Amino acid sequence: MLQSYETLFTPFKIGKMEVKNRIVMSPMGTNSASPDGRISVDEIDYFEARARGGAGMIIMGCQFLTEDLAQGSLEGILEKDYVIPMLTDVCEAVQRFGTKIVAQLSCGTGRNAFPNMFGEPPVSASPIPSTFNPDVICRPLSVEDIQVIMKQFADSAKRVKAAGFDAIEIHGHAGYLIDQFMSPIWNKREDEYGGTLEKRMRFPVEIVKSIRGAVGPAMPILFRISCDHRFNGGRTLEESMEMLKVLEAAGVDALDIDAGSYETIDYIFPPSYLGDGCMDYVCAPARQAVSIPILNSGNHTPETALHLIESGRADFAMFGRPLIADPDLPNKLLVGRREDVRPCIRCNEECIGRIAGRLTKLSCSVNIQACNEKRFAIEKTTSPKQIVIVGGGPAGLEAARVAAIQGHSVTLYEKELVLGGQLASAATPPFKNKLRELIRWYENQLTELGVTVKLNTFVTADDPILEACDQIFVGTGAVPIVPPIPGINRKNVIGAIDAHLKRELVKGDHTVITGGGLTGCDLALELAMEGKKVTIVEMQDTLAPEVFFINAASLMPMLEKYQVQQLTGHRVLSFEENGLFVQKADGTKTFIQADTMINAFGMKPNTEVSNLISSKYHEKTRRIGDVVNVGKVGNAVRAGFFAAVSIDANSTKKPSLQLN
Repeated sequence: MLQSYETLFTPFKIGKMEVKNRIVMSPMGTNSASPDGRISVDEIDYFEARARGGAGMIIMGCQFLTEDLAQGSLEGILEKDYVIPMLTDVCEAVQRFGTKIVAQLSCGTGRNAFPNMFGEPPVSASPIPSTFNPDVICRPLSVEDIQVIMKQFADSAKRVKAAGFDAIEIHGHAGYLIDQFMSPIWNKREDEYGGTLEKRMRFPVEIVKSIRGAVGPAMPILFRISCDHRFNGGRTLEESMEMLKVLEAAGVDALDIDAGSYETIDYIFPPSYLGDGCMDYVCAPARQAVSIPILNSGNHTPETALHLIESGRADFAMFGRPLIADPDLPNKLLVGRREDVRPCIRCNEECIGRIAGRLTKLSCSVNIQACNEKRFAIEKTTSPKQIVIVGGGPAGLEAARVAAIQGHSVTLYEKELVLGGQLASAATPPFKNKLRELIRWYENQLTELGVTVKLNTFVTADDPILEACDQIFVGTGAVPIVPPIPGINRKNVIGAIDAHLKRELVKGDHTVITGGGLTGCDLALELAMEGKKVTIVEMQDTLAPEVFFINAASLMPMLEKYQVQQLTGHRVLSFEENGLFVQKADGTKTFIQADTMINAFGMKPNTEVSNLISSKYHEKTRRIGDVVNVGKVGNAVRAGFFAAVSIDANSTKKPSLQLN
């Protein structure tokens, strides 16, 4: 084991429960349960894989007390005894590896319910507006409602104890219903559950006592709480410290702490812009306030986790999306294989984005097997084939990796001097360092798997290698859109890819980026952080409408922080020697001075070579990634994975027919 990670693999106790190491999987819903409240077999396989991978403790995503409080969310529901057998299966699947498993109990999102997840107004502490539809006013819980919820907590706690869980966590986090009672900005009650801090804490304290009465003195109870809401009027660190003391006095055995709320939703699902260990700052004051164990999450890397534990400010480091991306992260660190840890790129696209945007179950942009561990298992082939991959972008890299794991002989050709395709350019900003890690990870994997990689090699349809191989995957990616705008070929007009990779071409202090999609916005932020004066010109009324709203919650404030000028609703008329002319929809023309102008109008499939190859070898060619549809990293990786796992099914060698 590498000496530097030893501290992460020391045991530590929560109450009487000893956890084998300091690595905890954060609670994240998979949205894969049945409508009747039973968790799915896929979810069991998913958690089993993370236990096998070496996590010391797994906290499952929240399970709701009742169907009504779940508000349509496809997570577990603890209302009926028939859910216990499946919960027992997940407990034993995890515990067989010495990993502890924790059931997180929730009485609901309250005002944070998504509009498509409730038919009636959601409940809350007070008659306050719904988060996502302020025209809907929440129904305040009555005292009688509260007493019913207390009984439901006790009943649910008995069920998860019967199922075999090692501990229970109370979901008091992120402005959900319990937090709505604790916080004065949402709690406007004038009865015994509102007003002073003591009264606002009555609801969570009664929940702790209700659960303790149901499970007895030995079963640990954890409490998940955001210590800093990070918006005006939200709860501050100072007030949260007093709440932590109340929770400790009430009998909570450990505190799961971080920051954020749905008003600052990027801290609930922190994207790449927030950097590493972005919420560990809450730990130092919490350590001074309480004496019980502290768990902390928020874009942790193995290095930030190690530093946190060694500092003594927390006792457990929590990994959420990193353990989705690589369930074997702990075991790889344990045996000194840090370079083999597949990085989470913090894109939010295929985990929470897939759930919120498509109402389907969790997956991962870089780990297509997440929540499909058995269905998408990679199996050794009994008929190795010669595979040629044209293009070393994310689709080609994933296809090469998976095909090699299956036992095929793989040769990958890339026309550039480096691997990565568009990732190589997108990875230049400091806030996109995880993309650089992903490219390095693929390079390591292909080397270990014996994949032959030929860089600086352009493949045409007439190359003999294509005729000799069994299967061809073409992932030639995309090329920039260059509209016929006067002056676009001037020397001071460059492409976004060149702006990333050849920074010497970005001359002068004043830069204008034409095109305000994600590429243009990320590039603008990168240049502005380097001290450039940057303007984005975008024809649509808003910047980057394709960016997932949680990521935009970080990106847009950062553009403002670094004073990036945003000129929306304007189209480019012409590029000139010292700037460009733009025009509003009403016909108003404006001249913008610029030393360098960067074309970020978007990308289109690079089909020239792929069409020729697929036309000549149509029976054994599969096009993958942006060459088919320009998309995001996860789309390309998924296409590469699917292509590789279907190699045997797509074999051009026809099977013999059995005639009966």
